[in-house]
Amino acid sequence: MLHFLFWMSIAIVCYAFLGYGIILYFLVQLKGFFTSSLPTSTPEDWPEVSLVIPCYNEADVIRIKAENSLALDYPKSKFKVIFITDGSTDNFREVLTDYPQVEILHEDRRAGKTAAENRAMTEIKSPFVVFTDANTLLNKMALKNIVRHFFYEKVGCVSGEKRVLMEAADSASAAGEGMYWKYESFLKKLDSRLYSAVGAAGELVAFRSSLYQTLPEDTILDDFMQSMLIASKGYKIVYEPDAYAMETGSDSIPEELKRKIRISAGGWQSMKRLFFLITPFRQPLLFFQYLSHRVLRWTITPFLLIFIFIANLFLWPEGFVYQFLMVGQALFYLAAGLGYFLENRKLRVKVLFIPFYFCLMNYAVLAGLVRFLKGTQKSTWEKAKRKQH
Repeated sequence: MLHFLFWMSIAIVCYAFLGYGIILYFLVQLKGFFTSSLPTSTPEDWPEVSLVIPCYNEADVIRIKAENSLALDYPKSKFKVIFITDGSTDNFREVLTDYPQVEILHEDRRAGKTAAENRAMTEIKSPFVVFTDANTLLNKMALKNIVRHFFYEKVGCVSGEKRVLMEAADSASAAGEGMYWKYESFLKKLDSRLYSAVGAAGELVAFRSSLYQTLPEDTILDDFMQSMLIASKGYKIVYEPDAYAMETGSDSIPEELKRKIRISAGGWQSMKRLFFLITPFRQPLLFFQYLSHRVLRWTITPFLLIFIFIANLFLWPEGFVYQFLMVGQALFYLAAGLGYFLENRKLRVKVLFIPFYFCLMNYAVLAGLVRFLKGTQKSTWEKAKRKQH
């Protein structure tokens, strides 16, 4: 039984992080033999769009964000830029005075991003709404590349791509985040081509306004929940890599860990709320993607990694294969520990970024579970400090 559980655990971990991507790639190639991609077209009459930017005390970046938003290639009469500044106490008004084209929605109460977005949606009249973070910069064609997908009625949500700007001197956390998002983007692109992307990132995401659902104010991952609620109704989430939001990586290990733990706590919360909405009986293909891409990573893989290590100790006498795997695990975790040790001393070795970031991600899942069970993860803005542009 121990042998069976050991190998089964290894299979699940390998599937969650690598195997699903391989299977997904071949499924997409197989689909390509039987169906052709939908043609993309440039409409003559673009619909109205609202670009909404939630902020909390981000006057230091708000000027750059306003200029970037107003410079986007979209008919000026068809889109408006809205900053939600709920709870902000900095000089955001003075900064935005220079941009009369920008609309400000402000409330002194700081109830969190979800509450702010819920309130903003009561003011929005456009058929499509695009949310983006204040600390990101969008490419010039982002809006057009997103909106063109909504001409297909079954598309309810479009997710842009998050791009982490990396430099040679970046910390292990920033570099690891960049590599992680490159792989995530690859999976999202394939998910979207197979059937539907699994969730959307808040850095750049668009919805049909008519499908937007008011979320509880304590929602942690508002972008993921909103997109998956739309998908649960039978609409598709399209991933558009040619609409992207650029931001720098986390400034340090503690900042990246804070961000990851928050996401993990939100993942546990989201899975609980989606439990009866996305099932193998209602939407088998979406459930397969959701389970493979999200649920396994957000739930059992950290526990399986611990089990595999402990079980391997007991299986050491069973022969060379188990001894080889034990040594491999030990070297991997030593590499992660060495990466952490060197990072704290500002010595960066890129080959150690992957094991270090992998361990950080899985630790965050466990820490996120603790916060979720205790109910201590706040939904209000607690942004991680980013490297300066």
